[in-house]
Amino acid sequence: MGAVYALLRDGASRFNTLMIKSDPDNPWKIHGERKVYENPWMKVIEYDAQNPGGRRSPYGVAHFKNIGVGIVAIEDDHIWLVGQHRFTLGRYSWELPEGGCPNGQNPIDTAHRELKEETGLSANSMTPFFNLHTSNSITDEWCEIFLATGLTPGQAQPEDSEDITAVKIPLEEFFARVESGEITDSLTVAAAYKLMALRLKGEL
Repeated sequence: MGAVYALLRDGASRFNTLMIKSDPDNPWKIHGERKVYENPWMKVIEYDAQNPGGRRSPYGVAHFKNIGVGIVAIEDDHIWLVGQHRFTLGRYSWELPEGGCPNGQNPIDTAHRELKEETGLSANSMTPFFNLHTSNSITDEWCEIFLATGLTPGQAQPEDSEDITAVKIPLEEFFARVESGEITDSLTVAAAYKLMALRLKGEL
């Protein structure tokens, strides 16, 4: 863990010396578009796009209809994770409790619901932790991650399509499994390094 903390510390120092500019003008141009596929959760649009170098070519983008939600459930220097087989990967994945928030609904309410469904836990406090785009070269998917504390156990209520196992592991083990590459889910990996950074600053 010492090496990771050193990288975080040194990276933060270098970051503070940089000047981040406001958004420049977008050099991409769109000359047309067509819908390739759509289901209740997402749609794929192929754009006739012109890149910053002036070349036109098709560019496919997956647009998601829900906001992604992840929950960092912390208890006694431990974190709750859920494991399930991910169809897209063809393998088992350990990750944060996660779900989708339909447009018009409150992501915090979704976070409470997903935490209860997947782990059986209820949280006295659910606060915004960080946001991210999952893979911004191919999708505009937006995710909001929340920190859940004051946990009370209960009965999990997974959806019919889910086969989920919930576990509570020490934060040090969580960090080690992320660093080893065993845990690869983007929201979960980002949460690990956010928690590491907070620990480095003495805020965790």
